[in-house]
Amino acid sequence: MLFKDVLGLSHLKKHLTATADSGRVPHAQLFVGAEGTGTLALAIAYAQYLLCQNIDGENDGENTVCNSKCNTLAHPDLHFAFPVANSDRVKSHAVSDLYLEEWRKFVREQPYGNLFDWYRLIGIEKKQGQIGVDEAQDIVKKLSLKSYEGGYKVFIIWMAEKMNIPAANKLLKLIEEPPEKTVLLLVTEDEGQIINTIKSRCQLLHFPPLAEDVIANALIKKGLKEAEANRLAHEANGNFNKALDLMNNDSEDLVFEKWFVQWVRSAFKAKGNKAAIHDLLNWSDEVAKNGREVQKKFLNYCSGIIRQAMLLNYSTPDLVYAKIHVDGFDLKKFAPFIHENNVLAITKELEDAIYHVERNGNPKIIFTDLSIKLTRLLHTKAA
Repeated sequence: MLFKDVLGLSHLKKHLTATADSGRVPHAQLFVGAEGTGTLALAIAYAQYLLCQNIDGENDGENTVCNSKCNTLAHPDLHFAFPVANSDRVKSHAVSDLYLEEWRKFVREQPYGNLFDWYRLIGIEKKQGQIGVDEAQDIVKKLSLKSYEGGYKVFIIWMAEKMNIPAANKLLKLIEEPPEKTVLLLVTEDEGQIINTIKSRCQLLHFPPLAEDVIANALIKKGLKEAEANRLAHEANGNFNKALDLMNNDSEDLVFEKWFVQWVRSAFKAKGNKAAIHDLLNWSDEVAKNGREVQKKFLNYCSGIIRQAMLLNYSTPDLVYAKIHVDGFDLKKFAPFIHENNVLAITKELEDAIYHVERNGNPKIIFTDLSIKLTRLLHTKAA
């Protein structure tokens, strides 16, 4: 992958190429950025820059054989680790090497894709993947060998926050004192879930959301008209993956919108209304049938909509990017019900629900409890 194929992030590209050109490459780096900001894409482009000994800020130099290997993710000194789980094809001891063919397809077709896109590709969307101790053993083994082509070895760990504690502890010494000319690039959306002993050993690079004009220009190149590209770029809020999903009508948010509207409408009616309580119970059962990753994404989506509603309520429309496409639902009319007396409580309940889903709580109980609490909180009066 070439730097010119990575959207925006010019300041980070300059920083990374400058460190490589000067020979001062940190052995462990942590790329932190939200979904769709290009953390994985830039990590791969940077790895290619190092492996192919390209200079002067571009990574499509004269070493065409090396660049070709990197473009197909087939370079022998470029390694990957990412969250996996057992599937219909891989029955036990799932590790990244067993999914390399799917990974190459994922990077080729969805370099800005999210974790759920990856799980869906390998057929584990109803499970919670992880980077486990078997993976850590493979990483240690690979990096203990000499470089195949005599230069750098680069190991990219995507979604490093999915590393469990035994795996993280096994990699500590390697991250602190890696072999010569070994570069570890950890990519994460949530640095808070990276244990401090690993984070303290890495140089951190924070990725900002992509600018609207950068996303809009990329969508125009894909065939969208300027007005539509600008609209989707605003709604994507710096997330190019979401912009692509909206363009292709393939965003999970389109399903989440319907769930959210059905949920809050039933919650409004449920006070003193037995039929609406049954609607909430049926809704909870329906959401509980989905995989835990879908449930977590939906709860995070709800948190985002609640924040957007609060911003609308307090007259800051310039900060509002969300749009709900369900007929008959107006976020402006919903906004007055989210205020200083309930917004923190609603947010906390959503965060608690995410916590319990992650720890394999009973989803029917989690969503039923959340729905009953939402009914009470939405009827809380503003000051």
